[in-house]
Amino acid sequence: SVYDDQPNSHKKFMEKLDACIRNHDKEIEKMCNFHHQGFVDAITELLKVRTDAEKLKVQVTDTNRRFQDAGKEVIVQTEDIIRCRIQQRNITTVVEKLQLCLPVLEMYSKLKEQMSAKRYYSALKTMEQLENVYFPRVNQYRFCQLMIENLPKLREDIKEISMSDLKDFLESIRKHSDKIGETAMKQAQQQKAFSTALQKQNNVKFGKNMYINHDRIIEEKREIVLRHILEEEDENEEEVLTVQDLVDFSPVYRCLHIYSVLGDEETFENYYRKQRKKQARLVLQPQSSMHETVDGYRRYFTQIVGFFVVEDHILHVTQGLVTRAYTDELWNMALSKIIAVLRAHSSYCTDPDLVLELKNLIVIFADTLQGYGFPVNRLFDLLFEIRDQYNETLLKKWAGAFRDIFEEDNYSPIPIVSEEEYKIVTSKFPFQDPDLEKQSFPKKFPMSQSVPHIYIQVKEFIYASLKFSESLHRSSTEIDDMLRKSTNLLLTRTLSSCLLNLIRKPHIGLTELVQIIINTTHLEQACKYLEDFITNITNISQETVHTTRLYGLSTFKDARHAAEGEIYTKLNQKIDEFVQLADYDWTMSEPDGRASGYLMDLINFLRSIFQVFTHLPGKVAQTACMSACQHLSTSLMQMLLDSELKQISMGAVQQFNLDVIQCELFASSEPVPGFQGDTLQLAFIDLRQLLDLFMVWDWSTYLADYGQPASKYLRVNPNTALTLLEKMKDTSKKNNIFAQFRKNDRDKQKLIETVVKQLRNLVNGMSQHT
Repeated sequence: SVYDDQPNSHKKFMEKLDACIRNHDKEIEKMCNFHHQGFVDAITELLKVRTDAEKLKVQVTDTNRRFQDAGKEVIVQTEDIIRCRIQQRNITTVVEKLQLCLPVLEMYSKLKEQMSAKRYYSALKTMEQLENVYFPRVNQYRFCQLMIENLPKLREDIKEISMSDLKDFLESIRKHSDKIGETAMKQAQQQKAFSTALQKQNNVKFGKNMYINHDRIIEEKREIVLRHILEEEDENEEEVLTVQDLVDFSPVYRCLHIYSVLGDEETFENYYRKQRKKQARLVLQPQSSMHETVDGYRRYFTQIVGFFVVEDHILHVTQGLVTRAYTDELWNMALSKIIAVLRAHSSYCTDPDLVLELKNLIVIFADTLQGYGFPVNRLFDLLFEIRDQYNETLLKKWAGAFRDIFEEDNYSPIPIVSEEEYKIVTSKFPFQDPDLEKQSFPKKFPMSQSVPHIYIQVKEFIYASLKFSESLHRSSTEIDDMLRKSTNLLLTRTLSSCLLNLIRKPHIGLTELVQIIINTTHLEQACKYLEDFITNITNISQETVHTTRLYGLSTFKDARHAAEGEIYTKLNQKIDEFVQLADYDWTMSEPDGRASGYLMDLINFLRSIFQVFTHLPGKVAQTACMSACQHLSTSLMQMLLDSELKQISMGAVQQFNLDVIQCELFASSEPVPGFQGDTLQLAFIDLRQLLDLFMVWDWSTYLADYGQPASKYLRVNPNTALTLLEKMKDTSKKNNIFAQFRKNDRDKQKLIETVVKQLRNLVNGMSQHT
């Protein structure tokens, strides 16, 4: 405001300020004057004190000097104390640091000891502690850095060592797989043996057939086997070995734990599974000669069982190393290979005993692996294929047995001279004949020795077939059906074929054929006893809807029909042999007055043969007799009409007529009973009418009545009559048979020519009509 007022205001302000200053100076002067005396007094007091202060200064200086001199030793001692305190502090620090480092060093030392002792899993755990707990405390030290840098190398060493142990383990179990499998199969077999024996004892009723004692022996053997099984189980109860007893699995556990700790578990699992798959392929590869012995199959099965027992153990004692899906996949692959191998190698087996042992091995193999949880249904399906092959080998074996029986048979009824011999035969074969029982000794069974032997062999075949059906986990109905079907094959194929081959053998004569027919009749009657025998074995009633019947009836009927046909054939061949011995003099002028020798021998032979035929069914004997007579008639007719026979005399015709008369007498003598009237004589009717025509020379009647149903010479063929008449005409011309009658019998010569001409016209007319 001083600067803002009027122009002279500044000057006025300055004047007032000077006046104010002067007022203040005056007040200060007044105050100084008021306090001056006090100041003077104070100065005076200070001057008095200066003397005392100087004295005090001298005293203090002296005291300080003396004190300094006295404190020099204390200072030295104090410095020593300070140095000691510093050292003590450093020592404490070192102790603290060493106490921090010592556990690390101790753990590292422990790690080294664990590595040396091959305790690798513990070593890895120690490494984890070092890294997570101890190293962070001392990581500023150089020795710690060296240790840290060394741990990865130790881990790699542990991985390599554990992998090497695993490889040794895999090689070891590959070598010991057969021992492991053998033990596992033995244990499974022992576990099942007792229950199987009891089941056979209670459910499968062997030995109930009333006709043979063989079955009771089987029953006694079964009881002995059962006792033996119980004794073996008691002996082996304390010696049961497990897979852990046979194999040290610690390398697998260690390796799995090590890789788990290292976080590389997947690599280990993949390696293990890959190597085991390779081993599986090696185990599944059979030897080329495996099919030759049962030991080859046993070794193959035990190795496979050992392999999968190990895998099952690994599955249950480790987590994740192998899984159920992995083992199932491996088993399915192995099962396909096993089935292919068995199907191929079993096809080479020709010995039924070897096939049966193979079946037993497959059953034990399947039961063992089924006990470990592996599905084995396909193996039992394979057994059904092998069963067919087993039946084929049995059929071949029994074909040889049947052939041997037929070769050793004498084809004559079985003679018996005592009751003991009679019981022996009836114990082997179910023969019942009240008439024979009433006869006194000695007597004969109608069948030959081969019949009871064949019957026993059929029963043995049923037993052999049953052996394969056991332990197949099939019902009694299915077993019954299998037994009946295999028995039908034996009867319809093997036995039938052997019988047919026997019947067709050249050395089998008519007597043997007759006996074969009798044998087949009794075997046919015994089929019902075979059905009862199977029923007793399986306990399946024959009244069951789906029960298969035995085809023995048709088999033996076919064989009997073949034997009958062979009888007819051989009988005709024998007749041909006799006829070939005929030695007619076709130009003889007069007959000998008696029948030819060959024909009488033939008739005697036929009489003896037909005596043997009395044991045959009536129709068979009658058919054979009729066939023989017809064949003889045909052979004689062919002899007359033989194209190589160019001429024949009336004397020869008369001699031939004598032979035909003997044939007719034989036919009328009823060599085989059962013919009605002149049925058998009708076999020679063609010859009789032809010879009567020539003997009576009744050509006019023949030509007049030809073609009429009531003709006396209805069975004489014009062509046959013409052929024979021309041969007689040629004889007349060449040998002048009628020379002595030229004057008296010229008409007869003309008649011959006339008849020949008429017969030719008749024959030509028949040809044109045809």
